[in-house]
Amino acid sequence: MSALRIAAIRLLCPDPAATAAFYAAAFGAAAAPHGVAVGAQTIELAPASEPPGAPAPSESTGFQHCAIVVPDMDRAYAHLRGVAGWTPISRAGPERLPAASGGVSAFKFRDPDGHPLELVAFPPGAVPPAWRERCGLFLGIDHTAITVADTERAVAFYAGLGFEVASRGLNRGPEQARMDAVDDPVVEVTGLTPPGGAPPHLELLRYRAPGSIAGPCADGSPLATRIVLAGTGAPAAMLRDPDGHRLVRAAVR
Repeated sequence: MSALRIAAIRLLCPDPAATAAFYAAAFGAAAAPHGVAVGAQTIELAPASEPPGAPAPSESTGFQHCAIVVPDMDRAYAHLRGVAGWTPISRAGPERLPAASGGVSAFKFRDPDGHPLELVAFPPGAVPPAWRERCGLFLGIDHTAITVADTERAVAFYAGLGFEVASRGLNRGPEQARMDAVDDPVVEVTGLTPPGGAPPHLELLRYRAPGSIAGPCADGSPLATRIVLAGTGAPAAMLRDPDGHRLVRAAVR
C-alpha cells in the first residue's frame, strides 16, 4: 500500500455552486472535480443534508479549520475585505504571533456557510520548503487543524495511519486570544506530517484553557467537515478519530 496522504478537505454546503463561487472570488480557487482547488490542494464541496444553523459567534474551542498560505498578509486581507459573504472570527484583523508561537501572521474567519478558515503568512526566513517556490496571492492549503481533548491519544490514533509528529508548541497570550476570539487561551499545538509528506498536514489543537471542546456536529450539518485520505491499495473506509472528527479513506485518488 502506498503512503496515505491528505488528498482533500471535504466541506458540506447548502449550495455547493454558491460556495465554489465564493472560493473563486476570495482565493482565486479553480474548478476541480467535486469542488475547487486552492493552489495544488483540493477542497471538495458536497451537498449538506441539514440546513445551516447560525454560525458560532467565535472560533470557540471545538472546530476544524483549513489554513491557506499567503505570502503577503496585508494584500491578502485587503483582497478578502473586498469579497462579500464571510464573517470574522479574529477580533482585530490579522495578528502576528510572538516568536515563541511560531512568529506567523494569521487571521481567522468563516465562509458564507460557517466553515472556519485561516489565512497564514510565515515570517521571512521561516517559510516551509513546500511554499518557497509558489507564486500568487493565495498559495494553497498548508494544514487542516482539529481540536482534541487529549493530545497523546490523538497522536496515537494518527500514528496508526502513518502520521508522524513534526512539531510541538504551546501558544498563549493576547495575540492568540484576539486571533481565536477566546479569552486567555493556552493551546497545545502538535503538527503531524502525513506519510505521503506533501501538504496539507494536520494540526492537533488541545485547549488547556478555557478547556471546553464542543462535541462533533451531526453528520449532515454543514460544519461536519471530513478529511479525505488516499493511497493506492488502501481499502475504502469511513473513520472517526477519538474526538469524533471524520475521515474518509479512498482506495485510489
